[in-house]
Amino acid sequence: MNKTRRAAALATGVICAVQFVLQLDFSIVNVALNTIQRELSMPPAELQWIVTGYALTFGSLLLAGGRLADLLGRRRLLVIGLVLFAVASLGCGLARWPVMLIVARMVQGAAAALASPAALSLLTTASPEGHERNRALALWQASTAGGATTGIIAGGLLTQYLGWRAVFLINPPLIALLLAFVPRLPAGTAAGGGKVGIRGAALVTAAIAALIYGLTEGQQHGFGSPASVAALVAAVVLALAFIYSERTLPAPMIPPSLLAAPARRAAIAAMLLIGATLAGYVYFLSLYLQKVHHFSPVQTGLGLLPSTLTVVLMSTLVTRRLLTRFGARPVLLAGLMIMTAGQLWLAFMITGQSSYLDGVLPGLLLTSLSIGLSLPAASVAITTGVHGRDQGIAGAMFTTGQQVGAAVGLAVLATAAAARTAATAGDVVAGYRLSFLIAAGLGAFGVALVALARSPAPSREPVDTPSSAASSEQAARD
Repeated sequence: MNKTRRAAALATGVICAVQFVLQLDFSIVNVALNTIQRELSMPPAELQWIVTGYALTFGSLLLAGGRLADLLGRRRLLVIGLVLFAVASLGCGLARWPVMLIVARMVQGAAAALASPAALSLLTTASPEGHERNRALALWQASTAGGATTGIIAGGLLTQYLGWRAVFLINPPLIALLLAFVPRLPAGTAAGGGKVGIRGAALVTAAIAALIYGLTEGQQHGFGSPASVAALVAAVVLALAFIYSERTLPAPMIPPSLLAAPARRAAIAAMLLIGATLAGYVYFLSLYLQKVHHFSPVQTGLGLLPSTLTVVLMSTLVTRRLLTRFGARPVLLAGLMIMTAGQLWLAFMITGQSSYLDGVLPGLLLTSLSIGLSLPAASVAITTGVHGRDQGIAGAMFTTGQQVGAAVGLAVLATAAAARTAATAGDVVAGYRLSFLIAAGLGAFGVALVALARSPAPSREPVDTPSSAASSEQAARD
């Protein structure tokens, strides 16, 4: 292995480790919520903000974080995000009052919004388009899936044996280890002459924050509640203001070229639908296993472990080869079709009497197989043909699509499931089955979107490669 390939392999390993840790923290806290509520005497309305506060700042700041990475330097933003994340994790672990924990969680989300798009854009700019990038993005998705399930299992073990504070205090030493390798990563292009675009960043951040808050309030207190209605109306107004602002600025936050290709637009839309389906299926399967089969939190994590193993094996061993041979669009289509089949299985096969093996596992494996196909394919479709100077915002669009889709999807699916449960005299399984049926409809809609999208025309301008980027950013090394 030559020096260039060793450097690329190191970059891929470190960046995937960063994503693993960020995803680990996103899921690790869920198992500890009951213990946190008891020890800090938190009412339910405050407890849900431990999760919502993180999702709110993370989802709303991703686009701004991606643009900052492009303009100020990706490695620099990654270091800032990781350091801030470690400090916030320490604040969570040492929290003595509910408000201290909630604020620290919101800072964690903001820090992750800086680190995640910077890491993803470092990954794509360090890997040339084609086989190497396909492999890198497949490993990225595998680390995401591994971190999510490891978080569920580790959260149960840490909470049971070391207490809930350990789920946060484990982060600083992990991040310190990662920071030791960050100086060996490429600095990334820093377009120092560009402007951050405070107005556009503020508008899109506020719009996404209002959307997530409105959906959360609607899910908790009903979509007719004043807070939910006001927030959702504000989200629409702010989104329209952002679109108008983008059209009038000479240097918009989201370059028009990123949305010019129909295939890229379809991939972004597919990410919204995939995010909605993924969030819903993990949420409702977890509830089903615990409420119907009476699994413990650790048993639930182990029950979901086949999903993680399938995603990891599919992404790393199969999907990257399929992407190289067939391209992103056919692989994404196949993934969406299999996702639809997996959700249909769960919608029709789980009952109050079905077992884990014959009711849950086949649908779980089909859905996880589809995730191992569709997420790497969507990430390739969104980042292919993008100039190196715009890789940060492109990666942020991919992650934002998944996060916003998860927020919208979970709110819609949970509301539909609750309504069906109420209409069937408290039959929770009927509610879960309806949620899976709606998710299957979302998957079918995604198939139609991707199938009808035209393939993008080749870019007339050269896309930055690692070698050309290295020469142009030598003066901007951190």
